[in-house]
Amino acid sequence: MNRRPQVPLRVMRAGVRGIVRPVLGPRMPVAVQRRWLRVVTGPTPLAEDVTIRSGRLGRRPAETLVPSGGDAATSMLYLHGGGFTTGSPATHRALATHLAAASGATVHVLDYRLAPEHPFPAALDDVLAAYRELSDRGASPARTALVGDSAGGWLALSAALRLRDAGDPRPGALGLISPWLDLQGTSWPGDRSDAMLRPAWLRRCARDFAGGTGLGAAELAPLEADLAGLPPVTMHVGSEEILLDDAVRLAHRARAAGVPVELRRLDGLWHVAHASAGMVTASTAAVNALGTAVARHLATGGTTLAG
Repeated sequence: MNRRPQVPLRVMRAGVRGIVRPVLGPRMPVAVQRRWLRVVTGPTPLAEDVTIRSGRLGRRPAETLVPSGGDAATSMLYLHGGGFTTGSPATHRALATHLAAASGATVHVLDYRLAPEHPFPAALDDVLAAYRELSDRGASPARTALVGDSAGGWLALSAALRLRDAGDPRPGALGLISPWLDLQGTSWPGDRSDAMLRPAWLRRCARDFAGGTGLGAAELAPLEADLAGLPPVTMHVGSEEILLDDAVRLAHRARAAGVPVELRRLDGLWHVAHASAGMVTASTAAVNALGTAVARHLATGGTTLAG
């Protein structure tokens, strides 16, 4: 049980809007955004009884989070968000420790290469290399989940599609938090108030990530791909965020392709509100629910139907 004093939901929402959103703008230098996100995420409390180890995975730095009393046979490869241009294992350490504690799985948080220095397909190549190295180390693919938030959700879904097409063993589950899946922004509404995201910043991030690849290219549009054969998907999205329609559309298309999907719309929450786990009761509950659902699929090797 979390005994720490909790921040009221309305106060955290106001803080995100007043402290994070202004920095995530199209005119703010990427270097400033990266430093600021490290500062504002630093105080978020970590989950108890989770050991943090630094190492490397797929030729990239990574943090491995091991929950006390967890199931060593289950793993998650966690892909942080940040518009493909910001974020790191440090900025998402708190969220990932709470996910490890909730699921009982060993969570590997990958420090993949960021744009604009390393545009597509660098980050996706890093994810695929990390997943394959986990398998080489003995992790069962059927008991390994790909989990990501925001841009990390794009990476998780795109990696699963690449693995399927290459004939690699599929992961046992996908866990997507507020996934950013339409890099062209064709479904962004003009009337939804998002406490964190601004379309202008997303557009800059998309251009930086795509590099010389057109945003309409098939390899950048997982929502348009054939989704058949994917593992069960557990997806969370806030009711207030501009990426809500991305998640709803993926759920519809995946179900039509025969993929089990559990989509949870979190009323009153913003983009990746899960990052406040340990500080906000609703955020902690969301991470616990996601971790429990993904762990359920991993326990059965990805064969459990989503509820």
